[in-house]
Amino acid sequence: MTEVAPRTDPKPPVGVDPTRASIARVYDAFLNGKDNYEIDREVLRGVQKKAPEAQDLATENRGFLIRATRFIAHQTGVTQYLDCGSGLPTAENTHQVAQRINSDSTVVYIDNDPVVLAHGRALLEENEQTHFSAADIFNPQQVLEDEVVRRHLDFTQPIALFQMGTLHHYTGSDNLVDMMQNYIDALPTGSYVAISHFLDPENEYSTVARKMEDVFLHSPMGSGTFRTKSEIEALFCGLDMVDPGLVLCADWWPDGPQLKPLNQVQYCIAGGIARKN
Repeated sequence: MTEVAPRTDPKPPVGVDPTRASIARVYDAFLNGKDNYEIDREVLRGVQKKAPEAQDLATENRGFLIRATRFIAHQTGVTQYLDCGSGLPTAENTHQVAQRINSDSTVVYIDNDPVVLAHGRALLEENEQTHFSAADIFNPQQVLEDEVVRRHLDFTQPIALFQMGTLHHYTGSDNLVDMMQNYIDALPTGSYVAISHFLDPENEYSTVARKMEDVFLHSPMGSGTFRTKSEIEALFCGLDMVDPGLVLCADWWPDGPQLKPLNQVQYCIAGGIARKN
């Protein structure tokens, strides 16, 4: 029987510490990507020990992002997107979904991970309506005053603000609701806010949520808080929720009937979209 050779990680780019887990690279590992290191895969394996289906956290988040982008592009007339914490480029990114539906769509990605920036800029160098900035998504003032953001987004017209799989990684001392309120206050009327977030479902699946949370928080990544439905709803700061409101990502306008029962992990991530009137 032939032994499988261990994976050899490539030499990291300048500015990348391969001994410290990165949120973007951990998500990449969850999505079976190639742009991650052993330290990132260690986080994945640790969560899988508590919940073998752990990778569905990433796949459900990505599915919700795609459906949310399609909804906004098809139904709202919004053509501007501010995607916070975009992560590493994969198939069906925000700009690909939005621009396929409306070629006039402009997307600004915000991510200060050096691996994300290197990949993103190379991928998008020929796309004149998609841009990257290295601002800190947990510093709304920095993002909203960022040169790239201000140059390419018109704040007199509606904008779609995405916080997909980001807010549960906030570890700062400021109030998270206040942080989101700063973003929302800057958005024009008619804008939309989309959020996906790790969920404590407050039912029989709460135990697995808290087990996964414990691994995330004590892993080399150091973040990943599972909040309750009411705690996540508060992050929309009183905006008008789009039907069906904040629900499991799997239940937010799925592409077809749910033929298979959801597994325990699919009950532990929720998403929703709201409109600023």
